[in-house]
Amino acid sequence: MDIADLVRTRTHHPEAIAEAAARRPRRPLVNDSGRLMIVAADHPARGALAVGDRTFAMAGRADLLERLCLALSRPGVDGVLATADILDDLLLLGALDGKVVIGSMNRGGLAGAAFELDDRFTGHRPRDIERLGFDAGKLLLRIDYDDPGSLRTLESTARVIDDMAERRLPVFVEPFLCRRRDDGTLRNDLSAEAVTKSIAIASGLGGSSAYTWLKVPVTENPDDMARVMETSTLPAVLLGGEVGEDQEGAYEKWRGALQLPTVQGLVVGRSLLYPADGDVAGAVDTAVGLL
Repeated sequence: MDIADLVRTRTHHPEAIAEAAARRPRRPLVNDSGRLMIVAADHPARGALAVGDRTFAMAGRADLLERLCLALSRPGVDGVLATADILDDLLLLGALDGKVVIGSMNRGGLAGAAFELDDRFTGHRPRDIERLGFDAGKLLLRIDYDDPGSLRTLESTARVIDDMAERRLPVFVEPFLCRRRDDGTLRNDLSAEAVTKSIAIASGLGGSSAYTWLKVPVTENPDDMARVMETSTLPAVLLGGEVGEDQEGAYEKWRGALQLPTVQGLVVGRSLLYPADGDVAGAVDTAVGLL
């Protein structure tokens, strides 16, 4: 990974990013397989750089880009979800040709901030995704009934869904019900009841759901997923969640949920890019095999 070359291009030829986007070969969001395998790397823009007990694992940009390029090169990987800075680097590296590119839209709710749930749209705008010829957008919708910031995020989310639908661009909505612990940190509620409510709320946002997808977690009890996913007819992908010690257990949870009729694939980040054994290709290939 020649970071110096990337910096030279950014310094002397910033227009090269738009030129790379304009000539990028595109593909349908979902190809003949009917499944999606997306690698996610939008965590750094929230200041969320930790992977497990490694506090700044995602802070090394050259290392992150190498891991992303390796993941994108593996058979069965359809594309990437990331913020503008990372996607611009990948465009310059030619790593996005023929891939699904999903722009991350709201990153204003910085991890650990008092305003975390007033999650402003500080990333890609719908017009940016359209201008760059990207394939979809993604937004995070965390709802705490005790935090008025959630209402502002709900309203702005609905308007972005409208804006994306007008452009006929898919948008992946990642909803959670959450609450603050005594120490002020947020906890996502993965009970069947909470995930069911979050899906119902997200599905009803905006003036049209024609281009809305859901990005959902596997519930605490994986056996509840069949009932939970009956809440909506919107197509859905599973998210990877936090990196844990039991990676095999995570694969098993995904395998079961992937059999449900609305579940179309996986969007997974840290657990594939930073697996405990260091084998990125092996982790990605195992995830692809689940599809």
